[in-house]
Amino acid sequence: MAAKRSASGRTHSMHTSHRTRRPKKDAVQGPSAGFVADSPALSLAIHAPGQFGRVAIIDITPQAEDGVFPMRVELGETFDVSAQIFTEGRSTIGADAVLRTPHGRITQRLPMHCVNPGLDRWSVQLQAGEHSNAKPWQSDWPSIKRQLGNWSLTIEGWRDVYASWLHDARIKVAARDDIENTLQTGATILRRWAQSTDSGLHARNRRVLERAAETVADSAQDENARLAAADTPVIEQLHTTHPLREAVSTVSRPVHVQRPKSSFAAWYQFFPRSEGAHLDPETGEIVQGTLRSAVSGLERAAKEGFDVVYIPPVFPIGTTNRKGRDNALTAGEHDPGSPFGIGSELGGHDTVDPLLGTMDDFKAFCRRAHELGLEIALDFALQCSPDHPWVKEHPNWFLHKPDGSIAFAENPPKKYQDIYPIDFNEDMGGIERETERIMGLWIDAGVTIFRVDNPHTKPVRFWQDVIAAVTRKHPETLFLAEAFTRPGMMRALSYAGFTQSHCYFPWRNSKRDLSDYLPLTNGDAAFYQHNTFWPTTPDILTDYIRDNGVAGHAIRAVLAAMGSPSWGIYSGYELIENRQRAGYEEQAGNEKYEVKVRDWSKAEGSGIAELLTSLNAIRRRHPATTSYHNLSVLRTDDPNIIAFCRHTPAEFTATGKPDTLVVVVNLDGHNAHQSMVHLELGDYGLPTDQAIPMHDELTGRSFQWAWDNFVSLAPWCDVAHILSVEY
Repeated sequence: MAAKRSASGRTHSMHTSHRTRRPKKDAVQGPSAGFVADSPALSLAIHAPGQFGRVAIIDITPQAEDGVFPMRVELGETFDVSAQIFTEGRSTIGADAVLRTPHGRITQRLPMHCVNPGLDRWSVQLQAGEHSNAKPWQSDWPSIKRQLGNWSLTIEGWRDVYASWLHDARIKVAARDDIENTLQTGATILRRWAQSTDSGLHARNRRVLERAAETVADSAQDENARLAAADTPVIEQLHTTHPLREAVSTVSRPVHVQRPKSSFAAWYQFFPRSEGAHLDPETGEIVQGTLRSAVSGLERAAKEGFDVVYIPPVFPIGTTNRKGRDNALTAGEHDPGSPFGIGSELGGHDTVDPLLGTMDDFKAFCRRAHELGLEIALDFALQCSPDHPWVKEHPNWFLHKPDGSIAFAENPPKKYQDIYPIDFNEDMGGIERETERIMGLWIDAGVTIFRVDNPHTKPVRFWQDVIAAVTRKHPETLFLAEAFTRPGMMRALSYAGFTQSHCYFPWRNSKRDLSDYLPLTNGDAAFYQHNTFWPTTPDILTDYIRDNGVAGHAIRAVLAAMGSPSWGIYSGYELIENRQRAGYEEQAGNEKYEVKVRDWSKAEGSGIAELLTSLNAIRRRHPATTSYHNLSVLRTDDPNIIAFCRHTPAEFTATGKPDTLVVVVNLDGHNAHQSMVHLELGDYGLPTDQAIPMHDELTGRSFQWAWDNFVSLAPWCDVAHILSVEY
């Protein structure tokens, strides 16, 4: 894409590359704005924090907590940065954004463009390295690993003296006002430009500017010819690609670059003890599954296109105060107990429950997952049953009542009599070291992600210390916060290092709620908190899912998969398990307290498994689904129809073509609805004077779209369109 710069201001291309290229012999030589390998090191004015340069740079976005915590992006993810950039008077300025790796290597230098000249807001879209689908166990992981960590984003503002001069010179020569002084000033600027070490000029480029300076300074020639010598297409191109930058001022911010799948991930949760579970024909009792039989869950997740399998704790379960079905206070003889009541005489957090198998079985389970292209996320619940070895070995790690007994966990009105919560007041350092040891053990066994249960009930500083220690040794390790709690705490946990977070998506079901929530979770806040959308979990079954049947499951799956780069499904969703426990927003027959025997042959009947597979395939095909920073809600007429667009420019796709998806969803699981959907064509670089061919990724049908488009969706036919622009 060619860049264009006018004399009175700058507009820029969004072109970028990570490879060097050699100039053609007869072309104006040197790299374009996006190519930095041949450019010399910049000579910049480095200012102390809080000190202005000649060009002021303020109000940088995204930024949180005064820049204390770095914004976070996934390797290869595109993201927007902006700032107010200005200088005194009416001088023309320019601005660039520069990305450097943790080792200081420049990977991108792109010109910023002024998006509202009256308010001095400059913006650019960048990409943190090249996107990769590599997993930690694959051969190219070592090269990926070297790119992770804190990168540096530098915004450079500078005075564009050539553009300022040319603007005034055109006016003065036309008006015959102070011509000689004006042209001599221009000759001086051209000479400075030719001699500049900052501009990255080649010898041929320098000669072009020197010859122009000679002509401009020659008072024997006609003034119009003198001005014309400084106002040629060749010099205009040099001004675009190798400008004279004076009074360069800089402000830097850290950008924490995380590994592939840190934000773009499709999760599938199942309980290993339910996989392969069956009824004993002689006793009529349930025989639970094992880690070996649980391979069926891995194969189902892989077949449906998921890339992360999340399993609950696999540790021994306590017997004291063991809970019965649906959290009953008394367990039956054959009730297995909750896997969150961790620890028995058989061991604690570093032991595999013998009913599931051995540590070797767990390692084999992880190896099979990796062979299928899956990562394993293990639930880490920092809590103990009364039978946990820590209760005897470290009694000071638990909160004691005045009578000397240990207090069980509670979250009023809920009480967890089978769990002792950890008390961090006595020996937080010791608890941190033990947590780090345990996580290291499971990482060595094949775990790459920890889903942490209720992290908001533990000190934020604890998690900050633990995550920092674990990721220093294992930078590939990710952390998901299961924290349905206050927004401030959720944000703080993200600052502390949690890569992803559960969120309020299950309760955002109306058009109004979604229209507010989708831009929020896909906006600047997502540089710090990566929300993952789950329609249901073992703890959450909303009234919407209960009341809208198969269509409701389809609607929420589309919204989750297309509304967030990270989404997840809890096993049984394919079977429309939507019966609530009376008085609670959770499943009846909750799998946390019993082993489920499921007939997976019935999954084909609802079509949800097929839909999940399609959604994951669409996500893999379309780079527009990978970013938290490219969603915009579209205007629709009907209160039950919501539409939004995801758009990635051509510079940031592997095909060299833009990627644009329009998602339209009928939120009513029982009735058909029609609406006009407005698409602001120019915002996505689409032609404004012709029909836009659209392909429905769900059905394969084709449509022609324009500015305003009629859509009709019926829950018994199509609950949604996922339309891709056919460029």
